[in-house]
Amino acid sequence: MALLLEGLTFLHEYAYSWLHTVPQKKDNALKVGVLSTALINIGGSAHTIYRPYHTLWVTNNKGYTSRIVIEPCKTHEDVILWGIASHDAETASEYAFKHGFKVSYGSYDELLADPQIDFIYISLPNSLHFEWACKSLKAGKHVLLEKPFTSNAKEAEILVDLAKKEDKVLLEAFHWQFHPAAHRFREILDSGKLGDILKTDSRMTSTPSVPAGDIRWKYELSGGSLMDASYTVSFTRFALHARTPDAILYAKAHPAKHDPRVDSSMHATLRFKGSGESDVYSTTYTDLARPWLYGIIPRFWEFPSIKVETEHAEVYFYNAMLPHLYHYIGITDKKTRKTRYEQVYKGGLMWKDRGETWWSTYRYQLEAFADKVRGREPVWWIPGDDSINEMKTIDEIYRTSGLALRPTSMYALQP
Repeated sequence: MALLLEGLTFLHEYAYSWLHTVPQKKDNALKVGVLSTALINIGGSAHTIYRPYHTLWVTNNKGYTSRIVIEPCKTHEDVILWGIASHDAETASEYAFKHGFKVSYGSYDELLADPQIDFIYISLPNSLHFEWACKSLKAGKHVLLEKPFTSNAKEAEILVDLAKKEDKVLLEAFHWQFHPAAHRFREILDSGKLGDILKTDSRMTSTPSVPAGDIRWKYELSGGSLMDASYTVSFTRFALHARTPDAILYAKAHPAKHDPRVDSSMHATLRFKGSGESDVYSTTYTDLARPWLYGIIPRFWEFPSIKVETEHAEVYFYNAMLPHLYHYIGITDKKTRKTRYEQVYKGGLMWKDRGETWWSTYRYQLEAFADKVRGREPVWWIPGDDSINEMKTIDEIYRTSGLALRPTSMYALQP
């Protein structure tokens, strides 16, 4: 029910930004620039022609940029909504006025040229992540980049090297990893009390289906269920402290009807090196068009989650993707079959006395990102090498399934 979660998160972000007083901004607060207004439409669907690439960009993702950047920035004392860019100057101006940006621009390049901007948030289609992240880094900006990081591992390696060369902060926005619930989940697994990990199973589905024409169905925009729901790979690798799997034992893609290069769904089995003597076997399942139960009941209960089987227990992290809305960590003893439940919305092992119960995963992520840009040690971080390994894993699943890798940007092929 990924689409339902997206809508609920927007309502959550909007409500809490309205209920809580906007803090006094610091005099030298970090200024963020946002590329594109297309995903910022709070009122409904955005239908935008992305003219430089002659590509129809259609999305029903309501308020995406709002919940990820706009609302969290409003509650952060050290971040200012500075600039918003669109390929239509009038549209950019309208959104700047509506959402509280100080400046608007009629092109992305114009935004990148603004010396006032400290960092760029990029939520463009997957195929454009690499190009505009590179351009942002070369323009002297730090970058908060939506997942999936790039179209493939080759692009990821180039991008991470460039960030190091430019000495700029680059973060893949796997926001869920910054929430206290995620830290508690791994703390339970790492405690040793439950024994070694034996198996994991992660899944993320969409019911109702992602609408036809959405960018997630387009191969040339690096779409596909595995790319869109790469959280399943992230959940798995996070739980196992893993780099890449030793092997992809199985990968079966169900191709989209309109384009066999695009995976409507993907089942995969991965083998990782365990902490003990045994290997860990992990299954992942992603689906952009999950069938309704008996053809009549939408599977509204299927939130993105991961189950981990250890020697002595099963640990189930329900709604690992957006735990700020609702989640639970269920620990079931294998002998007694009794289950205890935990929920964490604030504090915990990593954040301690920082944060608020109403903070979303995106707000926690922004807190860490601002710390990193300021030269402080963040509570949690996703290093560039981890993003490379994420893309390597995704690439190998596609290879094993028989599907082509998502296409490399022409920008990466330039000398």
